[in-house]
Amino acid sequence: MTLRLLSRCALALLFVLAGIWHFVHPATYLAIMPPQLPLPLVLVYVSGVFEILGGLGLLWHRTRRLAGWGLLALLVAVFPANVYMALIHEQLHIPGWVAWGRLPLQLPLLWWTYYASLNEE
Repeated sequence: MTLRLLSRCALALLFVLAGIWHFVHPATYLAIMPPQLPLPLVLVYVSGVFEILGGLGLLWHRTRRLAGWGLLALLVAVFPANVYMALIHEQLHIPGWVAWGRLPLQLPLLWWTYYASLNEE
């Protein structure tokens, strides 16, 4: 198994599990939803569906590129929720270093998603 294939499978699993978590524990995501956004529960479920579809899409050659671009767009779209979580971390009983530390981790996650979506083997 190549490093890229192993990396792709790990990332796919991460996205699928995170997507499932949207349905198992939506309150986790509702708590970090910026109040300006409409229909927060719908957005939680929609983002969960796209995480699952994107994660699965990474596993097949024919859908890999589209899944990668979709997941990259999703990561950018949910970034405001990560910022909001950092801003209200005390209300959520999350240590500040965890909430703020997640923000720069989005860059390697974006890179990892791009790397995993390449069709090179």
